[in-house]
Amino acid sequence: MKKLLLLTTLISLGLAPAFAQPGPHGGGAGPNLGGAINKLFGANQSFSAAMEFQAGDGNGGNISMPGKLSFDGGKSRFEMNMSEIKGSQMPANAAQQMKAMGMDTIISISRPDLKLTYAVYPGLNCFAEMAAKDPSVSANPDDYKVETTELGKEAVDGHDCVKNKVTVTDKDGSKTDSTVWNATDLKNFPVKIVTGDATHTATMLFKNISFTKPAASLFEPPSGFTKYNDPQTMVQTEMMKKMGGGVPPAPH
Repeated sequence: MKKLLLLTTLISLGLAPAFAQPGPHGGGAGPNLGGAINKLFGANQSFSAAMEFQAGDGNGGNISMPGKLSFDGGKSRFEMNMSEIKGSQMPANAAQQMKAMGMDTIISISRPDLKLTYAVYPGLNCFAEMAAKDPSVSANPDDYKVETTELGKEAVDGHDCVKNKVTVTDKDGSKTDSTVWNATDLKNFPVKIVTGDATHTATMLFKNISFTKPAASLFEPPSGFTKYNDPQTMVQTEMMKKMGGGVPPAPH
């Protein structure tokens, strides 16, 4: 029961990226690359990279989440290990307990074209399929207008960059402001992106960028895995199995 309580806490904190909606449209802890954020990549619409996601709530709460990102035309896949997460919101011993439960590796797949998000747990051979909650994730990229203002030049991780203020406006007039460092030696790829306001900030740092088109299979849940319709049912069912708590409800 303690393990089940721990996982419920992690989900409520937004520590699993598939359940989070960071940036101006939410306050979770995982990367949301749809909508306005997608426009910040410009012509670089197919790539893979090591990415560190940092989030702060303006009140001293913070979290750092490294992982591997694959991106292709709005579709994204972010793979992370709980043992690598650091921050004030991370419960003590959470990573060790998640590993013991087979839930330390989490893969979040976003499919704006299908208006779906998948939370995949390879250690449990299961995944949850959820409707995308943020409408901006599945919005047409052509609905956004981009305005760029150069702020200066700075180096980031050894790359000479142009530092820009980028304002993305959706079709309803809502604006999202970001500060973006575009690397001149990497096709102007945004190696650093900071988005948010005084309440919530989200920073994405990219390294080891490859412009090879990711395989289409990366954006699909693994075949043969058990499918659930929501993460809560998945968690409860799989934990009951591990804890010997009787016959769990059948997945949908």
